[in-house]
Amino acid sequence: MEQGATLEAVLRSEARASSDAALAGAAATAILRMAEAAIELSALMAQPPLAGRLGAATGAANSDGDGQRKLDLVAEDLFAGALRKAPVACYLSEEVDEALLFDGAGVLAVAIDPLDGSSNIDVNGPVGTIFSILPTLPQAAADPALAFGQTGRAQIAAGFFIYGPQTSLLVSLGRGVSLFVLNRPQRAFTLVESNIEIPQGMAEFAINASNQRHWREPVRRYIDDCMRGADGPHGRNFNMRWVGSLVADAYRIFMRGGVFLYPADDRKGYGQGRLRLMYEANPIAFLVEHAGGAATDGTEPVLDRRPAALHERAPLIMGSLDKVERIIGYHRDLAPSGEVAAQRS
Repeated sequence: MEQGATLEAVLRSEARASSDAALAGAAATAILRMAEAAIELSALMAQPPLAGRLGAATGAANSDGDGQRKLDLVAEDLFAGALRKAPVACYLSEEVDEALLFDGAGVLAVAIDPLDGSSNIDVNGPVGTIFSILPTLPQAAADPALAFGQTGRAQIAAGFFIYGPQTSLLVSLGRGVSLFVLNRPQRAFTLVESNIEIPQGMAEFAINASNQRHWREPVRRYIDDCMRGADGPHGRNFNMRWVGSLVADAYRIFMRGGVFLYPADDRKGYGQGRLRLMYEANPIAFLVEHAGGAATDGTEPVLDRRPAALHERAPLIMGSLDKVERIIGYHRDLAPSGEVAAQRS
């Protein structure tokens, strides 16, 4: 479709072209309801000072035990409420402990991080909302958690909103990745670019270098070789970028290329990675693969991992195909015997 087309027009067109138009149409409806919530959340965040929604929520913690901010809870209420108006059977959020049953007649299972990077709010940094849409399973009516035992390959759609200088949406229904930007006067998302391809060749990497002493050898060696610049095996000088918000770092990858690494490391609680598989790593990996890039945990594609728990963690290395393939080579050549099995146990 042409630039400026509405989100609804694009999604409905893509759904009609899908091999399962009814299921894709349901996913389109869920995305449109989430877009309404994103517009409301974007407006709230523009109010000074976030309409009293800064700061920690007293005594509140998310599924991982991390302290919740007031805005986390606002975002949770907005998106959960929006998805109750869509054909969603099962719902999983970072902000809730268990999977929930919404509409028993629904055909979708949605996993969501309602407010990624909320610690950036205090410094006016980009934050976002990440979502994964799966088909529900018949047995999930009795136990909603069962719907989230599928691999990322089962995703019908995925995407993320990013609330920055512009409020944008990157989304895919499995037929390429499209970029939409919120037209604030019209309160509508409009198409900016379709069929986005992650550029190759960019000499940039994104990683939290403060954790270098904890990295495992393949990651340490790759970054060391990047830091050696033109004198190293890559034969060129690299720049490092790190925002500390997954949506912000991922958005840059889609626009400019390069590679993002949030690996497993030797710190307590980080041995299996830190990002959540269902509503962070999987949807980002889905988008990356549909934009011509790659996403791995170091040894296998992220989308091939079968989750064993609702809030399971996973390493994520994603970005330009050439960079990710090179990092996979480092893991293949340098990982100690048995390390792969240890990472998955």
